[in-house]
Amino acid sequence: MMINRAYRYELAPNNQQRTGLLRHAGTARFAYNWGLEQRNRLYRERHGNERFTSAIEQHREVNKLKKTEFPWMYDVSKCAPQEALRDLEQAFKNFFRRLKNGDEKVGFPKFKKKGIHDSFRLTGTIKFIGRTIQLPRLGRIRIKEKRECYHGGRILSATVSRRADRWFVSVAVVEEIEVPLNHGPAIGVDLGIKSLAVTSDGDTFPNPKALSSRLRKLRRLSRQLSRKKKGSKNRGKARLRLARLYLRTYNIRQDTLHKLTTHLVKNHNQIVIEDLNVSGMMKNHCIAKAISDVGFYEFRRQLEYKSSWYGSELILAPRFFPSSKRCSRCGHVKAELSLSERTYICEECGLVIDRDQNAANNLVAVSWTETENACGEDVRLDTNPPRFAKSSLDESGTEHH
Repeated sequence: MMINRAYRYELAPNNQQRTGLLRHAGTARFAYNWGLEQRNRLYRERHGNERFTSAIEQHREVNKLKKTEFPWMYDVSKCAPQEALRDLEQAFKNFFRRLKNGDEKVGFPKFKKKGIHDSFRLTGTIKFIGRTIQLPRLGRIRIKEKRECYHGGRILSATVSRRADRWFVSVAVVEEIEVPLNHGPAIGVDLGIKSLAVTSDGDTFPNPKALSSRLRKLRRLSRQLSRKKKGSKNRGKARLRLARLYLRTYNIRQDTLHKLTTHLVKNHNQIVIEDLNVSGMMKNHCIAKAISDVGFYEFRRQLEYKSSWYGSELILAPRFFPSSKRCSRCGHVKAELSLSERTYICEECGLVIDRDQNAANNLVAVSWTETENACGEDVRLDTNPPRFAKSSLDESGTEHH
C-alpha cells in the first residue's frame, strides 16, 4: 500500500546555518505577501479574467525582478519563493471553495508577519546522511534526535519551521507499507473533558490538561510581555519565554494524543467514536477552553489516517445518537441528562454506571449496516444492542461488576 507520510525532526543548526534558515523564511514570507498584494491590486484595477493570476505567472515575474529589485533572493534557494506562491494560490482556492459552499468562516488570505509561523518549503535534492539532513543551498544540518533517521521511500519535499527558538524539519515521503491483519476486538471510545477518553473495555485515559495546568504561568508571562517596551531586547526575551511555554503545552497535548490513537488502531480492528460538532461545542464559553485543551478534532484526524496504516476501521456514530442518555443494558433513553450528572441511573432496569462508561458501551454495541461511517457510507443503528454486565457504584464512586 502506497501512503504519504511525514517525518518530523528537530534541527541543531550552528549560527551560520541559523542565519540561512532565517533568510529562507524571510524570503518565503516576502514572496507570499508580495503575491497577495499583487492579487489584491489586480482585482481592484482590472476587469474580467485579467483580475486573476496564477502561481506560475507570479513566479515568472519574481524571476524578472530578481536582477533589479530583489537581488538578495539569489542568496536563498529558488524553491522558497516558488513554494510560497503555490501556498498562496492554494489559500485562494480554499477561500473561493468555502465562499461557494456558504461557510460561516470564509477566511480570506492574510499578510504574514515576521516571527509568526516562520516556515518555508524546499524541493529538489533532499537526503539524510547519518544524523544530518542535506537541504538545497543550506547544506548538511545536524539533527538532534538520537534515534535512527528515516530511510526508504521517495522524498517529495521538506518543510522547515520555527517554533519559539527551535527549528524543525518535516520531510514528506511517499513509501510503500504492508498493512497488517488486525484481529483485535471492536471498541467504543467516549471522549470527555474530565478524562481524555473512556473505552468500552473499561480503560480510562487521563486528560493531561496541557493548557489549564499551565494557565497561571501563561497569564504571568503574558503580563510581563505586555509591560515591556516595544522593540526592546527585554521584550524579545519575554516573548521567547512565552513562546517556549506554548510550545511545551503543544508538545504535551500532541504526545498524549499520538500515544492514545496509536494504541487504539494497533489493538482494535474497529473503533467507534461520536461525530462531534466541535465548532458548535466551542460556542459554549463555559466549556470552550476545556474542549480546545483536549483536542477533539485532532484525535479524530489522527485516527482517520492511522487506521489505514494498521488495518483497522474508524466508524463515526451519528451526531445525534444518544450515547449518554441511552442505557447500555436495556436500551432505555432518558429524556434529559444534564452535564453535572456523572453517574447514569436507569429508571427501567436499575443500572447504575459511570456516565462515560455507559456512553462507550453504547458506541461499541452499534451494529453498522446503513448509517454514516468515516468513508461517507450509510449505516443503520441496531435498536437492540447486546447487553452488558450489570454495574453499580458505591459511595466512593468505584465501579463494581
